[in-house]
Amino acid sequence: MKISFKSTIDTKLFRLTGQTADENGFECYLIGGFVRDIMLKRKSKDIDIVVVGDGVEFAKILAKKMGKGTSLTVFKTYGTAQIKTQNIEIEIVGARKESYQRESRNPIVEVGTLEDDQNRRDFTINALAICLNNSRFGELIDPFNGLQDLQDKIIQTPLDPNMTFSDDPLRMMRAIRFASQLGFKITDKTLFSIWENRNRISIITKERITDELNKIMLSPVPSIGFFMLDKTELLPLIFPELSEMKGVEKIGYRAHKDNFVHTLKVLDKMAEQSDDLWLRWASLLHDIGKPATKKWDENLGWTFHNHNFVGCKMTAKIFKNLKLPLGEPLRLVQKMVLLHMRPIALSEEKVTDSAVRRLLFDAGNDIDALMTLCRCDITSNNMEKVKQFSDNFNLVSQKLVELEEKDKIRNFQPPVDGLEIMNTFGLQPCSLVGELKVQIKDAILDGIIPNEHDPAFEFLLKIAVDKGINRV
Repeated sequence: MKISFKSTIDTKLFRLTGQTADENGFECYLIGGFVRDIMLKRKSKDIDIVVVGDGVEFAKILAKKMGKGTSLTVFKTYGTAQIKTQNIEIEIVGARKESYQRESRNPIVEVGTLEDDQNRRDFTINALAICLNNSRFGELIDPFNGLQDLQDKIIQTPLDPNMTFSDDPLRMMRAIRFASQLGFKITDKTLFSIWENRNRISIITKERITDELNKIMLSPVPSIGFFMLDKTELLPLIFPELSEMKGVEKIGYRAHKDNFVHTLKVLDKMAEQSDDLWLRWASLLHDIGKPATKKWDENLGWTFHNHNFVGCKMTAKIFKNLKLPLGEPLRLVQKMVLLHMRPIALSEEKVTDSAVRRLLFDAGNDIDALMTLCRCDITSNNMEKVKQFSDNFNLVSQKLVELEEKDKIRNFQPPVDGLEIMNTFGLQPCSLVGELKVQIKDAILDGIIPNEHDPAFEFLLKIAVDKGINRV
């Protein structure tokens, strides 16, 4: 039985595309992710069109027909073209069949039929095609029951998964990413094939792997993807530091929590709070230093002393290895990893103004992000403990607001700077100037003097006398 999506795609753009195909003797189809997203009622700006014949030639004709405001880019190496108009991007390619050499994921491409093109697609849900030619406008071509798989929320390959994943190992990451993004289940056969072919991931560049990791990170429940990466044993191959967090060690009756599971709980909680990719990375890496710092203490049990400092250093190496940006994103994530213990420590003890000021000083404009991370870090099943932490965190948050309003510590700049100190005492740049600035800063943070110029200058004169420094 033929299934039609005529009313769903009946737009001026698609009618023009079909008309242009008819006038120039092309078979023309919507295909891939755009069709999948139509079925799932998801928004999608990127449109993929496959034509039986010369895709670049068809793109040139169509772009001309679309008129003003339309741009065309041809990618000769890949035999594809891109049309941009307003907020829409259309990728056009001629139908093709592909074959692969074992050491490369770049295919040998030959001209093919629509059937060949659907055979080369990664998953059944991405092999769906809808005809744009007038005589069959809206007709669904679904040789692998992809529509049923969409309804059943299943991910599997059109052909033998071993061939699919061996040919292009990035598809293993894509399968897991789609499962995480869409909340779909990967079939047992497909999942087993990913495990069998996991070592093939070595031919994929770090940039492409990280692109898929970022998409998993941004999915509604990121832990789905990371648990699958673990289950298929891809995780130790692409992200060994995270894999090393797995497991629980026990001595007598005393065990530590599974830091891998805890980390993914924190990540999922952050995903509920923020769409910011780098805050999600901070959640994933906040305890990354724990395996390296784990020790057994007869009195204290399992300890992870200084795991935040170790984790901060590891974060830079991980970003570099995964080809993640080394500028502002790295700075933020490192800061979150380094400071994430501070609000927790504050919430466990008496909250002093001095400690809160120092936290504000060190966190600066990232204080709100840090507090969000720390709230997500509370994953205990003990509801009484959770309530206690939450109540104390509320107290810390209230103190932060009060002291910031009163003392203006966030992004603190000393009211008496180094130049004024040198001019006051006739000093050249030296360590003594730095010491005096630190003493002023500490006095403000400890609440000894207000964060204002005149009290700070009076304090400077006083400590100068104690040091035997004369004013000029």
